[in-house]
Amino acid sequence: MNLKNHFIIAMPTVHDSIFSRSVVYICEHNRDGAMGIIVNKPILELNVETVLSRLEITASKSCAELEHPVFCGGPLADEQGFILHTPHQGFASSIQISDDVMITTSLDALKSIGSPEQPKDIFLALGYSSWYSLQLEDEVAKNDWLVTKADPQIIFEVAIEDRWKKAAEALGINISTISHQMGNA
Repeated sequence: MNLKNHFIIAMPTVHDSIFSRSVVYICEHNRDGAMGIIVNKPILELNVETVLSRLEITASKSCAELEHPVFCGGPLADEQGFILHTPHQGFASSIQISDDVMITTSLDALKSIGSPEQPKDIFLALGYSSWYSLQLEDEVAKNDWLVTKADPQIIFEVAIEDRWKKAAEALGINISTISHQMGNA
């Protein structure tokens, strides 16, 4: 099964500091492995305006997006920015993941903030998550992750603290009631 454009949702038994209670949007999945962005782990004290300032980019006008938090996308390349955004033409290196989501590492998406060229929704993460060939499939088989088709509303609109619960609800699961213990009957 190809998990591109799916969420993987950490089970309560995952206690890794980065992946505990995480929702990861899978951007690429093929025979070589998988790549994704955690969508519910904001970096405290870091917002889009701070990142733009550090990059010496001035938004063309003040807008709500400047106050959006920046997220920890995963443990790899944590200085590299990844931007998920709703489809918008004209950016140099945006790659279409689905009808509703594109990804880019290009600064032109950041430079569009506050301008008419800005995508409707924008999500900025530093770093990414990656799995080698068949690693993610093995983790899913071991019940480390729930898998569901991605809902762009969870990335762009749902309150950060509700994303883990809401992503699981897409499967009809109340993740808060799942036991932290595993065993065999």
